[in-house]
This record gives sequence, C-alpha cells and structure tokens, in this order.
Amino acid sequence: MEGDPTLQLRVFDLNCWAIRYLSKRRQERVRLIGDMLRQEGFDLVLLQEVWSERDYSDLKAKLGGCYPFSHYFRSGVIGSGLCVFSRFPILDTLLYQYSLNGYPYMLQHGDWFCGKSVGLVVIKISGIVFNVYVTHLHAEYCREKDAYLPHRLVQAWELAQFIRHTSKAADVVLLGGDLNMHPEDVGIRLLRGWTGLRDAFAEATRFEGCEDGCTLIPNNCFTVKTELLPFPLGIRIDYILYKAVSSFTVKCEELKTTTGTAPGMDIPFSDHEAVMATLHIRRQGQAADSNLGTAEPTLADVVTEARTEVGVGLRAAQRQRYSTGRMAVLALLLLLLQAAAALGTLAGLAAGQPFPKLSFSLLAFFAIGILLLATGLHLFHTIEVKMLQGTEEQLRMALRALQEHP
Repeated sequence: MEGDPTLQLRVFDLNCWAIRYLSKRRQERVRLIGDMLRQEGFDLVLLQEVWSERDYSDLKAKLGGCYPFSHYFRSGVIGSGLCVFSRFPILDTLLYQYSLNGYPYMLQHGDWFCGKSVGLVVIKISGIVFNVYVTHLHAEYCREKDAYLPHRLVQAWELAQFIRHTSKAADVVLLGGDLNMHPEDVGIRLLRGWTGLRDAFAEATRFEGCEDGCTLIPNNCFTVKTELLPFPLGIRIDYILYKAVSSFTVKCEELKTTTGTAPGMDIPFSDHEAVMATLHIRRQGQAADSNLGTAEPTLADVVTEARTEVGVGLRAAQRQRYSTGRMAVLALLLLLLQAAAALGTLAGLAAGQPFPKLSFSLLAFFAIGILLLATGLHLFHTIEVKMLQGTEEQLRMALRALQEHP
C-alpha cells in the first residue's frame, strides 16, 4: 500500500445450480464455469449451489494454478453449496447455519435439506484485512403469497447480525450471494441498513450486462418462464455488497453480468447470471464512520416493517403448532380407545363376538403413524415459534435502540 495507495480487487459471484441428478447439463456447465474462471483470473470467486462435493473437487483441481486457496462450507443434509476460491491465502473460516430454513415436509422445494448458511473467509491482501462472506437465502416461490417471507427475514437479520459481530477487526467487508430478494424488499433494506453495506450495482461507475442488473432473466433456457411473467426484464436477486470498516474507502469501478449463453455455447453457465465487480480500495486519512444505522434515516421504519412480518409468521407458526398438537392428542386418544377395546375383549366382555384383528391392527398402525408424524411436526413448529419469538424480540430491542439514539 505504501507504493501504491490503491488496491484493485476483481470479484466473481455466481449461483451455479449444480445439484446432482437434478440440474440440467450440470457437469458440462461446471466445466464451462471452470474454464471461464481460469481465463478471466478473478481475485475472489464466490459460488453458491455447488451441492456436489465432487463438483467442488473438480473445480479445485481445474483452478488450482489460478486459485491456490479455496474452502468448501459443509452443512445440512446435502450441504450448504457455498465455496470460495481465492488468489490470496485464506487465514480463517467460519460458518453460521440459519436457525430457520423452510419446512422439511415441503419436499418439492427442498430448502430445508440444504442447510442454508453464511460462510466467512478472512483474507489479507497488501496489509488489508478482508472479511468475505458468501451466502444463499431461502427461495421465494410465490411473491403474492410468500409463506417463506418470515423465514427469509430471520435469515436476513441473522446475516446482518453475523456480519456486524464478526467484522469489527476487518478493514473491508464483502458479501456475495443469492439473497433471493428484490432490491426494494424489506429484507435487503434491513440487511443494508443494519450493516451499512453498499450495493455494487447502485454504486458502479460503469455497468455492462442485463438491463437493471437482473440475474434471473426470461431468456435463460433454464429458468421457469411462468415465474417471471410479472417481470419481463427479469429480477435482480444476486448481489455483491461491500463497505470499508476502518481507514479505507471502497469504490465499485465496474460491474458486469453475464447475458445468457456462454461464449460459443448453446447453454448458459447457470440458471442465474453471474455478477462480476471491480473494486478499488484506497487508504484514507481518517477512519470511516461505521456507526450503526446513522446513514439510513428510515432504518427504524424498516425494522418496524420487518418485525411486523416476523410477527405474522409467528402467529402462523403458533397456529400450526396448535393444530399438530391437537392432531397428536386425538391420535393418542384413538390408541387409548383401541387399547381399552382390546382389554375388554381379553376380559371376556365381548364374549361370543369375533374380534376383527386385521381391522384393529390397521387402525392401530394408522393411529401410531399419525401420532408420530403429528408429534414430529409439533416439535418442529415449537422450535419455529421459539426462533421467530427470539428474532421478534431482537428486532424490538433494535427498534428501541434506534428510537433512543437517533
């Protein structure tokens, strides 16, 4: 830094959509991604949905000469899908798995099994300490009736808190990932307002790529066109966010997105477009102002809105907990009635009448199955209620702090 006060950093972010047996032309696309990364020579590569460790190993072998340092974050049943490749040594890593992440019985969505998380790698470049975060939040499957909004808000809040509490020793903070939220959504406003992170797309001096920076576009052959009907240009849900924490400034000089098919190919790299940012980091004379939320005069309104949505989710979870608990009690009562009937038969109270063993056994198995299922769901929704209550309480405390210290 003494010889050159400006450091240039090129960052690449992509949701790879690499799910074994489910993603179309997965291995071919992973090879294309690896070839492109070797040619471009980014400084940092942040990937999501690499849900096959074999794909990560293949990428690591292919990119080893260009990116000698890498880390794969493991969590959940099929893995977090998060990994980082770096030209610079990784000094430390940390993983935080979100407390809420959808429902195990929503098999058609499958987010619960992925162990959605945020991964942190600490990197030091030319004396500058970078906290680099990569994450993937719960998907939005229906914007009009978004049952997962409370869970995604809990994730956004936990992400903001995780960044806030782990970045105090860093000079620069970078966050890349598929946040599954539009730029104007309350979760994005909460995350940015609480952490002070800036949007590379909004800050970029030059931009090249899809209109409005969209990363999920209709003309991608892997996207579900019906889901994008309300958005003819597509949507922007993949981000590179950043801020300087100490005596540095960060500026996004250029931002690019891919625009469909890979060069010379008939398929794109993924169902998402990649985001590529060129950042300039410069030392300044005085420490940057990192006071919480002071740069956002409407942060209290954002926290209030987020708390309201979490409260809606809390009441829904409480209703689910009550319904599953009642179902478990009814199944238990049915079993007790069957037990009483069986004891009565054994005692000779129903002498002379045939005992329907088959029907009795089938009904008993059915009642046991309902009891086990209802009990499991009751326990799950009890945990959900507690997590939502905890987040609602944290948001209440945050709102009080903002109101007392505007």
